[in-house]
Amino acid sequence: MAWRTFEHEADVGVCGTGDTLAEAFAGAATAMTAVICDPAAVVPRDPVGIACAAPDRELLLVDWLNALVFHMATSRMLFSRFELTVESDVGGCRLVATAWGEPVEVARHQPATEVKGASFCELRVEHCADGVWIAQCVVDV
Repeated sequence: MAWRTFEHEADVGVCGTGDTLAEAFAGAATAMTAVICDPAAVVPRDPVGIACAAPDRELLLVDWLNALVFHMATSRMLFSRFELTVESDVGGCRLVATAWGEPVEVARHQPATEVKGASFCELRVEHCADGVWIAQCVVDV
C-alpha cells in the first residue's frame, strides 16, 4: 500500500495505491490522516468498525472517507491502521473495515488542519493496466 497527498486549490487531494482495491482504499485513508498530522505519530491501539455500501466504487470511496471523518469528529480520534474488505456485484459495492487509532493529543499529534469531508472532485477509482489500483479524491479542509 502506498499513499500521497496532492495540492488542489484551497483543499487537498488524497490518493492511495495498492495491489488490491482494499489496499488502495487503506492508502487513501492514510493520506487523509497525513493531511491532519504525521500518521506515524498515531498509535493504532483502539479499533473502530466501519461498514459502507454504495452503488459503485467511486461513491464507496467517498462514503468510506466520510465515515472516517465522522468517527474522527465524534470520537475525537485519529487513525493510522486500516484493514478492510471490498466486495462488488451487480447490486453495488460493500466495504467492511476496522480502523485503529487513538484519541487526539494536540501537543503530540500537532494537527495542522481539520478534514471536513471527502468530495467528488478528482474522484477516481481505477484498476490500471499494470495491475495497480488507484483510489483518490479531494478532501475539504
